[in-house]
Amino acid sequence: MSESKSIAANLAKIRQSLPESVRLVAVTKTLPAEAIREAYAAGVRDFGESRIQEAIAKQEQLSDLDDITWHFIGGLQTNKTKQALDRMDWIHSVDRLKLVKEIDRLVRRGSPSPKLCLQVKLREDPNKAGWSVEELLEDLPKIEACDTLDVRGLMTIPPLGLDASETADVFNRLRQLRDRLNQRSQSSLHLDELSMGMSSDYPIAVECGATIVRLGRIIFGERRP
Repeated sequence: MSESKSIAANLAKIRQSLPESVRLVAVTKTLPAEAIREAYAAGVRDFGESRIQEAIAKQEQLSDLDDITWHFIGGLQTNKTKQALDRMDWIHSVDRLKLVKEIDRLVRRGSPSPKLCLQVKLREDPNKAGWSVEELLEDLPKIEACDTLDVRGLMTIPPLGLDASETADVFNRLRQLRDRLNQRSQSSLHLDELSMGMSSDYPIAVECGATIVRLGRIIFGERRP
């Protein structure tokens, strides 16, 4: 089976188990632009990248595909924020108040305002960024004060090595946190999205209420070095 047929077949299999209400973001970091073209031909329109310069290079190669929605899913350095705002439709990895304030500053100066997800860390994990629940609740008034922002939801990445029940607990806690934030009477945020679930755990995430899943390996196979 050719790579293009494999990508199409993988996507067809995924779609059989994925509700239409769940947005599939194909994660293409480290993959060539041609892999994006193959997934695009199979119907994908949402693509996720984790490095701004790599994303820009692919966007230039794919400029003829003008209906792609680009999602930034990696750690975003403050000095790359303007490029991310200029180039990305979504940023899933808004993980600290300093970044929120920088996005707000740039949008007030005329930069585009992409859709944002706030990254939350629900279990201790030195390899993951994001607010704890307590930190997010503390910072929430300052986030809400940045009223140029289009905050759509929350994102999380469970630590490696969790079993299915532990993973489900992480995803359920993110949904409960979103609902808690939406129920705050003084809140100006209306959070609809839950960006959670990757190739190894997306069926669990969907069961727990994910609205966006970020899938790479299960579509494209093992990544090239």
